[in-house]
Amino acid sequence: MYKFFTALAFFIISHQAVAQILPKEGSKLHYRLIGFSFPEVKNNSYTLQIATGNYNTEDSFKKNISVSINSKKNKIVAEVPSFGRQYTWRAVYRNNNSIVTEGNLNHFSINTIPLVDSGNTRLRVIKSAEKYKDAYIFLDGTKTLYDMKGKPVWSLPDVDGVGAAPRDLKLTPQKTITFLLDNHAYEVNYNADILWKSPNDGKVSGKMGEGYNHEFTRLNNGHYMVLGKKQVLWELPPSIDSSVLNAPGEIVIYDSSSKKYYQKMELGTVIEYDTAGNVVWSWDPSEYLKGSDLYYRRTLEGLFDLDVHENSFFFDEHAKTIYVSFRDVSRIIKIQYPQGNVLNSYGGAYKPGDREVEKSLFCHQHSCRRSKDGYLYLFNNNGCNSKEHPKVIMMKEPSTPKDRLKKIWEYDCNVPGMDEKNPIDPVFMAGGNVLELPDHSIFTSMCVMYGNVFIVSPDKKILWNAISEIWVPAKKKWKVQANYRASIIINRKELEDLIWNEKQK
Repeated sequence: MYKFFTALAFFIISHQAVAQILPKEGSKLHYRLIGFSFPEVKNNSYTLQIATGNYNTEDSFKKNISVSINSKKNKIVAEVPSFGRQYTWRAVYRNNNSIVTEGNLNHFSINTIPLVDSGNTRLRVIKSAEKYKDAYIFLDGTKTLYDMKGKPVWSLPDVDGVGAAPRDLKLTPQKTITFLLDNHAYEVNYNADILWKSPNDGKVSGKMGEGYNHEFTRLNNGHYMVLGKKQVLWELPPSIDSSVLNAPGEIVIYDSSSKKYYQKMELGTVIEYDTAGNVVWSWDPSEYLKGSDLYYRRTLEGLFDLDVHENSFFFDEHAKTIYVSFRDVSRIIKIQYPQGNVLNSYGGAYKPGDREVEKSLFCHQHSCRRSKDGYLYLFNNNGCNSKEHPKVIMMKEPSTPKDRLKKIWEYDCNVPGMDEKNPIDPVFMAGGNVLELPDHSIFTSMCVMYGNVFIVSPDKKILWNAISEIWVPAKKKWKVQANYRASIIINRKELEDLIWNEKQK
């Protein structure tokens, strides 16, 4: 009877669909945290065995087993030791009568890039995690996902032949990954198969492309929202300095039919796509800017100084409002969706003939968001105050027309590990972002120029802190590795949902 059962189990294991075996034979992976799948046999428990190296004989395989995991399920997520190695694995089956059947030997390898080589690039942990110790961190500057000990577990391979670092690398509500790369917005799965790619057809900009930049988000409703760019022509006032009108270049354009001068400018757009790549909604700030105090922001020659630099947005799908951040004018506007009208504007005001803006609660900000409790929060680069650190700030929005934005919480980003030997230079302060966690702690990326990534609690205690660094051989020292933004996968379950996402090709 035992011989019959063993033979039957072996037949089932050997003849199950090949699609059930993952990683596939000969796979070349770009991650160390791997989803292993093998045929299910009823009334069996399983042991996953992994050996470092490529082996085809039983003896050599057994001598080099480095990972062994027991499970009651035929799908197991396991971590292998390192990138740039070959591996051999198999599943071992054990039934209720302790009869053991060993599966076939399978093989895969893991590629490597300098950005996951700990001798070249590292995420140096200064404060170890306790509460969020099973979280994972995306850094877009290194194209890498790290565990909370600073070890790389996943890297983004070349996408469409492009090996550059992406921007805004993060997990979606649908448990996929999105990012911006080479003037396109992408959605991929854990294997980096492309699931969605932006059309970039210029239907909003009116030009060849949309100029995607800074932020790309998969919405809860399944659509995609991204920042773009659009060129506009603004009529110049008759009072403008004539020397500007006669200056060579393409900034000022004369229209002979209307006998008027126009200034060419580039403004940001917000674009929403459906899954088929159709534009379902878009917004540009032209009408808002013409009717706001920013109309008075001029150069000394009288040209419009409207390089407002939209750098982030947040769509509150429940409240149907969108917050857009304008970094260079230190302003956030609140838009009603889908109407597109501006509900409120936060930041210092400009006056006619005065290029100086009144002091605001924030300056050169990034990553405006709305908290679960309804507060507006952001990463304040604080570029107007050259002797102060960046800050994380949370504010209460006005409830009546007479009220103003009110600061209710602030954290000075003077975290351990910052290089105090370097002076704070607002010219190079850019990027950064914040994300509220389930316990109301704030995950923060300081980006350029500090490189700190940390979690701070509501009572301002650092729960975890690390610095992204790169080795400089010529100087034989580590220096800060520039990242634009960082994001967090808050626990192992979210990561496994990403790994086992059904959208695998």
